[in-house]
Amino acid sequence: MQLALSTWHEVEDYLRASRGIIIPIGATEQHGPNGLIGTDHLDAEFVAKGVGDETGALVAPTLTIGMSQHHLGFTGTITLRPSTLIAVVNDVVTSLIRHGFERFLFINGHGGNVATVSAAFDEIYASVSMRPPAETWPVRCRMVFWFQGKQCSALRKQLYGDAEGSHATPSEVSLAQFYHPQAIKHAQMSPKVAPRSDRFSDAADYRRRYPDGRIGSDPSLSSPDDGERLYKAAVADMAELYRAFLAN
Repeated sequence: MQLALSTWHEVEDYLRASRGIIIPIGATEQHGPNGLIGTDHLDAEFVAKGVGDETGALVAPTLTIGMSQHHLGFTGTITLRPSTLIAVVNDVVTSLIRHGFERFLFINGHGGNVATVSAAFDEIYASVSMRPPAETWPVRCRMVFWFQGKQCSALRKQLYGDAEGSHATPSEVSLAQFYHPQAIKHAQMSPKVAPRSDRFSDAADYRRRYPDGRIGSDPSLSSPDDGERLYKAAVADMAELYRAFLAN
């Protein structure tokens, strides 16, 4: 069930049975020679919709722009400042709290969001904790990567081994290819597996270290068939996690 495709009456009915909601979050940034700029938010959205179908969860509109300043050396990347993303997450969650939602599972596709969204959760909890006891809400927020469950993690290792890398990975490119097969791109890559390091600071430093945008990956291995397998594994993992999250 998608919030954007529902009426307010339907959301009221939903809240009589569940106080949980899934919020896909990603980024709009370069993903190497054959990866779509929207990869991070498209993958998170795709898996979140699948989990919604599997569990009956309400799925919020995707937060498509994240904290991506280090990718600004590549044309097309859009970023929010950390302070802006904190405010966006805070306002989205607070709006939904007002309607009665209590459990917020963010399905994430971008590593650069982690520190900032964690800070946003701290801001939300501080606001809740500072209210009078009679007015506090039982709010819980959690963010998980779509690929971090057991089944999907094992499949990524099986399919790509060390060539998975950490950015512009064959798994994330494959999932986007399965979601949007009409937008598959092909490109030559050299070296076949990109340099591997987690050391970078600003956009210029990142571009100098990783000239084609990849980190430790070989996304030439990607395919929509792999994407279908990854999608099924990720949805199964995240559906199990969502059910457990509601129960605690």
